[in-house]
Amino acid sequence: MAYRIVFFDIDGTLVNEEKEIPADTLEAVRRLKDSGVEPVIATGRAPYFIKPLAEALGIDSYVCLNGALVVYKGDMLYKQPLSPETIAALVETSGRHGHSLVFEGADAYFANSENHPFVTDSVNSLKVEHPGYDPEFWRGNEIYQIFLHCEAEDEPLYEELLDRLRLIRWHPYAMDVLPPGSSKAKGIEAMLNLLGMKPEEAVAFGDGLNDKEMLELAGLGIAMGNSTPELLPYADYVTADVNDGGICKGLVYAGLLDGIC
Repeated sequence: MAYRIVFFDIDGTLVNEEKEIPADTLEAVRRLKDSGVEPVIATGRAPYFIKPLAEALGIDSYVCLNGALVVYKGDMLYKQPLSPETIAALVETSGRHGHSLVFEGADAYFANSENHPFVTDSVNSLKVEHPGYDPEFWRGNEIYQIFLHCEAEDEPLYEELLDRLRLIRWHPYAMDVLPPGSSKAKGIEAMLNLLGMKPEEAVAFGDGLNDKEMLELAGLGIAMGNSTPELLPYADYVTADVNDGGICKGLVYAGLLDGIC
């Protein structure tokens, strides 16, 4: 079956550690579009974090916030916010343990602490604007994802909430808090259903633990050469490093580009 759509993670996949898009990646995505295959961003990031990158790549469809918000050509087609009751329980538990939260809405994000070192360190790693301060932001807005700031040794403190939310660590000081069952794969399924496509017609590229479900779902799941080792068992193919033509080489392997990268 021919592949008709390709889903790309951002950090460590489309961009390198400096959060720059390698020139060969830009060219590979351009050639992919010219061939008539649809490129889509699939990321844990919020929409307001990806606009410059999406514009540089000429991509206007994305699965954001680890599948909780899906937009196709500018139109929202799927959303899965966290329930207020779940957020309230998390606010209470994290408050007891002195752990800072960052609430991510569709258009903005805010922290419930000011100048917390864990927040500063984790957000700096993304090279994006820091969140504002509004501890009550979650009460009047739909929240699709939360950053929970704690170290790995503190994760057991949240076991009592795992029937109501999902936790994925992405930084030594931070975890994503997602709605239960949420994943990039779930958002991708919503988009494929809209387009009348089957998962077997999709290719997915990723490098982190939040990519495993979409690599399993896609007809061809490709892990970057710089992937976390825990992701590799879920991939059908491991391409080169993001800085060594990994996207281009993966697309050539998939039969979607011709030539040598």
